[in-house]
Amino acid sequence: MAAGAVGLILLIFLSESLSLPVGRQEESVCGYQSCHATKPGMLNVHLVPHTHDDVGWLKTVDQYFYGDRNDIQHAGVQYILDSVVDQLLKNPDRRFIYVETAFFYRWWSQQSSSMQETVKQLVNEGRLEFVNGGWCMSDEATTHYSAVIDQMTMGLRFLNETFGPCGRPRVAWHIDPFGHAREHASMFAQMGYDGFFFGRVDYQDRRQRMLAKEQELLWRASDSLAPPLADLFTGILPNGYNPPDGFCWDQSCDDPPIRDDPKLEDYNVEDVVERFLNIANSQALVYKTDHIIMTMGSDFQYENANLWYKNLDKLIHYVNARQSNGSRVNLLYSTPSCYLQELHRANLSWVLKTDDFFPYADDAHDFWTGYFSSRPALKRYERLSNSNLQTCNQLEVLGGPASRRGHFGKGDSRTLKSAMAVAQHHDAVSGTEKQHVANDYARRLANGWQHCQVLVSNSLAVLSGSTAERVYCNDLNISVCSLTESSKKFSINVFNPLARPITWPVRLPVNGTAYVVSDAQGKTVDCEVVPVSQATRNVRRSRGFAVNELLFQVQAPPLGFSTYFVSLLQDGSPPVFKWYRGPKSIWNKYLQVTFDPDTGLLSGLANLETKQNIRLAQNFYWYNASDGNNTASNQPSGAYIFRPNSSTPFVISKTVKTTSVMQEVRQWFAPWVSQVVRLHADSRVLELEWTVGPIPIDDDLGKEVITRLDTDIKSSGIFYTDSNGREVLQRKKDFRPTWHLRQSEPIAGNYYPINSRAFIKDDEDQLTVVTDRSQGGGSIQNGSLEIMLHRRLLYDDVRGVAEPLNETSHIFPDGLVVRGRLLISLDRPATAADTHRPVAQGMVLQPLLTFTEGDLHPNTRLEFSGLQAALPPAVHLLTLSQWDEQLVLLRLEHQFQSWESKVNSQPVTINLQKLFSTLEVLGVSELNLSANQWKDEMTRFDWTPQTGEKPLKKKLEDASPWEVTLTPMEIRTFLLRVDLR
Repeated sequence: MAAGAVGLILLIFLSESLSLPVGRQEESVCGYQSCHATKPGMLNVHLVPHTHDDVGWLKTVDQYFYGDRNDIQHAGVQYILDSVVDQLLKNPDRRFIYVETAFFYRWWSQQSSSMQETVKQLVNEGRLEFVNGGWCMSDEATTHYSAVIDQMTMGLRFLNETFGPCGRPRVAWHIDPFGHAREHASMFAQMGYDGFFFGRVDYQDRRQRMLAKEQELLWRASDSLAPPLADLFTGILPNGYNPPDGFCWDQSCDDPPIRDDPKLEDYNVEDVVERFLNIANSQALVYKTDHIIMTMGSDFQYENANLWYKNLDKLIHYVNARQSNGSRVNLLYSTPSCYLQELHRANLSWVLKTDDFFPYADDAHDFWTGYFSSRPALKRYERLSNSNLQTCNQLEVLGGPASRRGHFGKGDSRTLKSAMAVAQHHDAVSGTEKQHVANDYARRLANGWQHCQVLVSNSLAVLSGSTAERVYCNDLNISVCSLTESSKKFSINVFNPLARPITWPVRLPVNGTAYVVSDAQGKTVDCEVVPVSQATRNVRRSRGFAVNELLFQVQAPPLGFSTYFVSLLQDGSPPVFKWYRGPKSIWNKYLQVTFDPDTGLLSGLANLETKQNIRLAQNFYWYNASDGNNTASNQPSGAYIFRPNSSTPFVISKTVKTTSVMQEVRQWFAPWVSQVVRLHADSRVLELEWTVGPIPIDDDLGKEVITRLDTDIKSSGIFYTDSNGREVLQRKKDFRPTWHLRQSEPIAGNYYPINSRAFIKDDEDQLTVVTDRSQGGGSIQNGSLEIMLHRRLLYDDVRGVAEPLNETSHIFPDGLVVRGRLLISLDRPATAADTHRPVAQGMVLQPLLTFTEGDLHPNTRLEFSGLQAALPPAVHLLTLSQWDEQLVLLRLEHQFQSWESKVNSQPVTINLQKLFSTLEVLGVSELNLSANQWKDEMTRFDWTPQTGEKPLKKKLEDASPWEVTLTPMEIRTFLLRVDLR
């Protein structure tokens, strides 16, 4: 059968699964066709009724939906949707937009079939419109792009399957996140959005944009994807996401209603109209067209929608009545997409922006850069949960239907998908929620992983042929695993979710002194037993009893597993290592690390391959958090805001106790700060495992703890950070690329989000730091890179959360202890990405270890790979997920920017039919990034930058439907029809 015929047949087959039409639905009146007419020659004011419903913040997701715990905040999302639908039915002119699919999905599932049909009619007529449409409105600083894509896909799929084309949002809507990432704009463009609106922008940036009428712009969100693939029209809303002052008519507002009975003494129509006209005309002065937008709503508003709509109806009527007396102001119910359509019709050119909107400040001393690091334990748990979810998704596909209903019972991936989607919310992984809400996010992730563990066990049973019980040790980072601590013989299944082979260091808590480790071929693997460090004993507290750790390295094939066997040779305790002034250096065949003989601190790093040698001094410091009592400002540090009392941090310790174990140096800086410096065999990166906490507050001082790397690299005040784990942006001290900065906070104003890596460089050397979670950092001095690790604060920063960031738990009542890893590499700038790109992906997608007691059945399959061959270094398997029984969602990503690597920044071609070892690919169709449109049917508005350039250079054509080519930074999404081989 010809390839074209295969594609057509599959397209028709897949259309039913996607609820997408093969052809266009011309009869549809939703979307742009449903917009109210505007009036040429007038100032058209687009009134957008909306509610902003946080998927957890001061209350949990459940509490917000049901309206529980109104003593904390009066909010009940189910009542909002009930009330809005009722009011929309009373007047066909009215409009409403809704954003958070997590809430709408729950509400929808509780409605009767007749109510569902009524809502579908409202959606089909464009009276109820979905914008953004993800499961939540994600944070933009602390989220990883893979998790953002997943949560957007989840929300948009529900809307697509429920409402068809009329449920597809045309506009991205991030009205509350605290700064905006370039990668988010790139993703939204690739998802097919025509425009993007947000509310928060730095107060200096906004002021200058207002003067220049540049609050609406064209954002070029990639330096690798050819324009306009990652170009996105972007608008900054005039009032954040609130209504104009004096025009809030919710039950939570204090503004007077419109009193339009002239017989009454307090008749106020003329006053209301005059005030509104003044506001509208003033707003028009700082925007470019004769259309302006007003957000008529706010947090959890419209629970009694009658209040809003009754007054909006009157406002529209009385303001427009003035047109008969010469007024040029025209009010209408509208939506962001209708407003966007009018801007597009204006056919203007727009200022071009190529950087991002970080950091965000709302006043001179109020930089929202603290949340880059707030709640570091939750940030790590979210990142680890993402790795677990990708593994769960992959094994669901590779194991087939038996993975969901198999030997170990019913497993599912959706519970963890939903929990991860909720965790992307801008008050979740950001760390800006109340403590009980943070606990709820963590509980949801843990519950999701329990469901996935059943699925994973089922799948591994299918793939290995062994139904032996598997044990999951979730606390290996603190040397806790009941099976390895007590067992004399066990096996380890190492599943690698990456599409390339990996070598991985394993550390297992044990109580013996000598073990033998063998691989799947029966070959002995080098191993060593060392004592559990005092720092680990302190952090694990009563949760484990191992006195030693068994160290060895494992290897696993791409998208597959390998099996290792461990047997005890001898019980007892190894020699006790005493603290001493540590070694001068440790090394392997790639790196040499030197230490100061007097202090025990790191002093140098050498790359033995490239013969590079730099000074590398590292220490821990803390900034004294402002309590708000100083002359410059009363702003304290808090969950959102980072504001140190001075620019000079306090050194934790000037003398470090050290001891050497294998190729690692254990350092003790203070009773609450320790570190292990590790150099694994065959590794091109240096590992720094840090442990911080409980942060002492006996001195009544909040503390913001950092580690700082000082080098002799001539960085000239410039460093580089990733954007949501993907493209790299240049940062320059006390500088913003598109507006003139007056710096008022020399530390906080130079902090940026580091999602997965940051680096400094000069012509000869590049030092890269890969992080294991999202953190904040900066380069305050030339040749220096600092990263904030942990925060404990004593005051609320008055941004709504209403409690200080002072984390404790039943295990840590004296303050939270946090442990993490930094991976350091030294390379030539021209080749550095070849090292740190795969290292960063390996930090995000870590191998999953499962343990089995005793011997395995002799027929057990000990090695497996789901791929016929490893993918090229430039290609990352981003998504492999079950769509339905015969359909699989696949995303392949080119993970290098166009300028990063002479070797890896080239186009790569992949044959989809030759990709998998256990799946036969019968058909393929390409989708947009969010998997809710066919790629060849995705059309977007064209926008003209003020540079006058015209897009687009021609895209590389695929050789066939099966052979697909990826160019730098390109993500391609496919729906595959497959059979298990």
